[in-house]
Amino acid sequence: MTTEPKRNQIAAISVGDLNGIGLEVILKSLSDDRILEMITPVLFASQEVVKAKRKQLELSQMQLWNAGSMEKVKEGQVNLIDCWEEQPSVQAGVADPELSGFTLRSLDAACKAVEEGAADFLVTAPLDKSLVAQASEGFTGHTGYLETKLEGDALMILCSDQLRVALVTGHIPVSEVASSLSIEGIMNRLSQLNRSLKNDFGIQRPRIAVLGLNPHNGDKGVIGKEEQEIIQPAVERAFRQEILAFGPFSPDGFFGTQEYQKFDGVLAMYHDQGLIPFKMLGFETGVNFTAGLSLVRTSPDHGTAFDIAAAHTADHGSFREALYLGRQIAMHRKLEEQIRSNPLQASKRSTRDS
Repeated sequence: MTTEPKRNQIAAISVGDLNGIGLEVILKSLSDDRILEMITPVLFASQEVVKAKRKQLELSQMQLWNAGSMEKVKEGQVNLIDCWEEQPSVQAGVADPELSGFTLRSLDAACKAVEEGAADFLVTAPLDKSLVAQASEGFTGHTGYLETKLEGDALMILCSDQLRVALVTGHIPVSEVASSLSIEGIMNRLSQLNRSLKNDFGIQRPRIAVLGLNPHNGDKGVIGKEEQEIIQPAVERAFRQEILAFGPFSPDGFFGTQEYQKFDGVLAMYHDQGLIPFKMLGFETGVNFTAGLSLVRTSPDHGTAFDIAAAHTADHGSFREALYLGRQIAMHRKLEEQIRSNPLQASKRSTRDS
């Protein structure tokens, strides 16, 4: 039996807003040669912009390979593919809508590389939604953009060593959260999260905690009925479908008593309910993973940080972890595909290894 030679997983990297901290955390991460032993990074930007940032960061020892195309990407190198010929006016820390076109060109090129199978996973540096929306009408962020582009059913999961949090509702006003909840909607998110925990993280029987919406879970309907009428029925229905969902839990007590440590995933009702405790527990190493897409996409769990972009003091831990998690999930998906395509061979291997 012949086997393909092992190779590094190839990461297609979009550079985000050029005036933010995106390129800074990318280059700081890739200056560690240990990453290049496992991952072959490909930056989609321009030589001038990347080399200028490398100089500002005093990373002259970092070698950049101008690949030009995915066919010429080299393992063990930081690869660069030009996405534009213009010379954008880069001013770190300035919120400039004129740069949004370059942001989208980088994102589209990186996404295309993964779609076509030339790269194994996508890692996106942060962008400013309001600025990009001026260049692309209706743009609400990476998650929605990729969901539309790839026709997937995206679910944002924030991941760290301590916690995985998914959201029922995403980037909508808090005033619209309650009216946006439904039994079917929560069931859909529970199914997505359960499937991702199995297929992407290799957890055979994941336990999922579901948070309530109102203070004290509504106090039996005194200060809100969503728990009784929507959330609890969804949890019960999910359990009947063999999804190990539990709750609803009152969020303050759930996180205050560290109950989250007993679960493989947590489903929050709205953005800040899930992200505030998550970022308090793992801000420097947290990763945003988009489940439900045909490709693997991760990103750091922070934004453009215009306020510190000119100082070059950004912590790159979250971007580094986004690279590692993207690699891990991409490899796990490939393994699952191999097992499904040849279950008998997988069974023999499992018997031999036991």
